[in-house]
Formats: sequence, C-alpha cells, structure tokens
Amino acid sequence: MNRLTPDADDARFLRRLMLMLVVAAVAAALWRAGDLLILAFGSVLGAIAIHAVADLLRDHVRVPRRAALALAVATVLAVVGFLLWLFGVAFRQQLNVVVLRLPGLIDQLAAWASQSPVGEKVVDAVRAAFAGSRVAQDIGGLAEGVGQGLLNFVLVLVGAIFFAVDPRTYERGLLLLVPPARRPAVEDAMFDTASTLRLWLRAQLIQMTSMGVMTGIGLWVANVPSAPALGLLTGLSEFIPYVGPLAAMLPAVGLAATVGTGPLLGALATFAVVRLIQTNLVTPFVTARVVAIPPAVTLFAILGIGAVFGVFGLFFSAALLVVIFQMVRSLYLREVLGEPVPRAEHQTLLPPRKYSETKKNREGGNV
Repeated sequence: MNRLTPDADDARFLRRLMLMLVVAAVAAALWRAGDLLILAFGSVLGAIAIHAVADLLRDHVRVPRRAALALAVATVLAVVGFLLWLFGVAFRQQLNVVVLRLPGLIDQLAAWASQSPVGEKVVDAVRAAFAGSRVAQDIGGLAEGVGQGLLNFVLVLVGAIFFAVDPRTYERGLLLLVPPARRPAVEDAMFDTASTLRLWLRAQLIQMTSMGVMTGIGLWVANVPSAPALGLLTGLSEFIPYVGPLAAMLPAVGLAATVGTGPLLGALATFAVVRLIQTNLVTPFVTARVVAIPPAVTLFAILGIGAVFGVFGLFFSAALLVVIFQMVRSLYLREVLGEPVPRAEHQTLLPPRKYSETKKNREGGNV
C-alpha cells in the first residue's frame, strides 16, 4: 500500500484546486487579450452584417446563396471604401479644420469655466480623471500611431469576411465545448443573440442615417463651418448611444462659436431639435422589435465597458451590451427561471445524441 496516495477527500480537494487554478489562468489570459477579444467581437458583428445583406439579396433579388454572400462582401467593402473616400478626399479639408481647431476650442472652454472657483475645480477634476483613464491612454496611443488603428480596422474587416464565409464551423466548434446536455439551450441562446444583433444593426443604421442627415442640414442652414463633415461625424457617433452624440456635438458647437452668436444658437437649436425627433419619433419606431434596454443601464454599461476595454471597447460597447442582455434573457430567464422568452427559429447545428448510443459508446470505451 502506498502511504502517500491521497484519500478520496484529498483527491477531490486537489481536483477542485487545479480547476480553480486553470480558471484563474484562463481569466488572466482573457484579461491580457482583452483588446484582441474586442476586435474578434467586432469581426463577428461584421459577419452578422454581411449575412444580413446576403439574406436581403437572396430573399428579394432571388440571388443564389453563394452569389448573395459574395455580393454582400462586395457591398460592405464598397461602403467602407466610400466612407474612406469621404474622410480622405471629399471632407478632408473640413475635417482638418475640425481637428486643428478642436484643441483650442477645448482650452477656451476650460478657460471660460475656470473663471469661477467651482468651474476651476470641475475642470481640474475632469482633466485628472481623463488623464488617468485607460480611454485617454488609448486615445493618445491612437493619435500617435494611426497605422495601428488602421491595422486593427483591417483585422476586423478580414475577420468578418472569414466568419461570414463559413460561420457554421465556428458555431459548431463553440457548441462542442459545451456539455451535450446543455447544447440545445446554448444553441438557442446563440441564435437568439444573432437575431437580436441583426435587428439592432438595422435599427442603428436607420438611426445613424437620420441623425447624420438632419444634423448636417441643420448645421448648413445655421451657416456652421464644415457642416457636411460634422453631420457625417454625428451620424457615425450614433453607433455609441449617449456618449457618441455628445462627443460629436462639442466640435460642432465650438466651430459655430468661432463664427458668431447666430451660428452658435443655430447649432444648439439643431442638436436640440434633432435629438427630440430622434428620441420621440425615429428611435421608438425602429427599435420596436429590438430588445429594450433601460437608458440608465445602457449609459453606465457603455462607460464601464469603455473603461475596461478602452476605445475599441467603447466603440463596440452598445453591441456587447445587447449580447449580454439577450444572453441573460435566453439562458437565465428562460432556461433557469422558466420565463416565456421566445426563441428564434433556426436549424439545429448538432443533433442531440441518443441515450442508447451514448451508453453503448461508453461501454465500448469509445467515450
């Protein structure tokens, strides 16, 4: 008898200890690779957008599946190229004006606020908080290395194409990591989340377009410099709820203030009217079928995700929040608590194995 052999209790303790160490190591690795995971999530989001375009082509234009996917990829690349052309050629001079004047406008605003003791303390607190935040560090890094940002963008785009070409391989691989008894529930949650993200992307596209067009027209009527570029920036900023439009409003108001009181009041009136229309008419109409997340939860979740994952996390924070919210609905409310949460229709990726077949394999030593 080996006297050093652990008894049953010690062996159970050692197994649990090893499991805790493995979980801690995986968590640490995921934390270190947080930026890469966010980029991978952006690729998945892009793949869902590509498949949404392919479904539209297949259902309405009657294009075969492979041809529809190829046309969808070409459409997405064309849209990306068009946006790059807008920023690099059409609006380059206007964007340069915004970028060059923005630091001076921020300094002027800080100087105006610092005239009072309370305003001075607020400015100092904002500067200290921003200087010590990870978002500020990432913004500084992106400003110093634009090439890294472009490389990350290309990585997200290429990853989206890879995911879109053969999504079933990655979906089946993810399901194989789940115990067989839990696979049906996880599979339903995956397709629920994909369906919700598709609707959310459609709603975001409508909101971004309406926001950009209305803001650009309003600023142009108010004689604000670089109105088309500011409208485009405002529309793209709508991808990040609450935080994005507020950040896009600052350069527009600052540029209007350099022209005169009339354009400044016009810019403020434009953003106020557009926000009222967007909040009371556009958003309720386009988000009627999308999961409704309370505004307070959305705001603090976006700020929290941005603080953890930096700029790229802030950019994809709204979509990540939709994923978390839908997973809670599908896995916890429906599967654990038994709430009547509807399921998205889909084809089964991995047919459940029969009990007799599983038992036979185990008895034969194959499992």
